[in-house]
Amino acid sequence: MPRSHLPAEENCRSCARLAAFRDRIQADHPAYWCKPVPAFGPVGARLLVVGLAPGLHGANASGRPFTGDHAGILLYKTLHRLGLASAPVSAGRDDGLTLRHCRIVNTVKCVPPQNRPLPEEIRQCAPYLQAELAQLPKDGVIMALGRVAHEAVVRAHDRRLRDHPFAHGARHELDGRSLFDSYHCSRYNTQTGRLTEEAFMAVFEAAQAARP
Repeated sequence: MPRSHLPAEENCRSCARLAAFRDRIQADHPAYWCKPVPAFGPVGARLLVVGLAPGLHGANASGRPFTGDHAGILLYKTLHRLGLASAPVSAGRDDGLTLRHCRIVNTVKCVPPQNRPLPEEIRQCAPYLQAELAQLPKDGVIMALGRVAHEAVVRAHDRRLRDHPFAHGARHELDGRSLFDSYHCSRYNTQTGRLTEEAFMAVFEAAQAARP
């Protein structure tokens, strides 16, 4: 789908299952955002962080990626320590937090049931990710948080997944850009020890060092 033909993000109802789920949540939580969640951070930033999808009581409620649930705690703390965020905590859309040289987007812009988007929903949202990648500098860096985000980025570059397998800490070269992989900073991964704060920081430090 050409970028000029993309539905306006806030009005997109292309995925019937996701639109219906949002409507049900909105009925129960009238104050929630309950719309496709836009990217956060300056357009053209050299680091693009790609997540999975908005959390039910996180970004779907706040309207900002990784804001309002556990997954954002480690992410914004890490970005702040690296000088990429003006504060270590993202509390809400009106908290004054800004990003520097960094932009955050999700592979799927709408909250999915059980945090599991269907393959067709990932494909339906792919043009939005492609539009974000088109604004990334040619020597930019991409940080994929989790396998779904990794695979979406690889497909967006028309590369074969088998040539670019996901692995925490892996680095892939895609048309002059560097793609770094990290386990997603979800509650499950951090509380089980699969992803430690040190391991997460190490991948972001490598990504930051790769920037010119």
